[in-house]
Amino acid sequence: MLKNKHVIAAMLVAPILALIAYFGVDLAVSEKPHAAKEGETYKLAADSNCRYTSGICSLENGDFKLKLRSESLSDSEVVLKLTSEYPLEGAKISLIQKEGDRSNPVDMDVNGTNAKEWWVDLPAPNSEDSEIHLVVKSDGTLYYGETTAVFVEYKTLLNKEQQ
Repeated sequence: MLKNKHVIAAMLVAPILALIAYFGVDLAVSEKPHAAKEGETYKLAADSNCRYTSGICSLENGDFKLKLRSESLSDSEVVLKLTSEYPLEGAKISLIQKEGDRSNPVDMDVNGTNAKEWWVDLPAPNSEDSEIHLVVKSDGTLYYGETTAVFVEYKTLLNKEQQ
């Protein structure tokens, strides 16, 4: 079978044609990236660090990235810090404690003059099902996202001596 020229040619050409087809279909069907338009609304995707007790949650949509960091956590409240790569015109956040519960969004306070750091005190999450909903405005465009509140507690596998 390997002495037949046609079989050998097919074995060499087939992977090349498969790669051309793969990238050609991706180019033809994929959504083209576009700049955010003023007055529009865009959803932020939560990164994987939001699902774990990492102390940090990253949300992004294209090159627009936000980072929520748990600065302090007690039995009654959590202090969150929001950091953005772009200046924000405003930020609102709410903590949903259980399914069906709707709390009013709280305005976050700006830290400094560049409007890239924001702070808020929220009640401490009381279950693993607690969610954080966030809306920010930048250059007339709204960005919104939601994530579980698991990340607000920072835990590591290292004990005190290893840290």
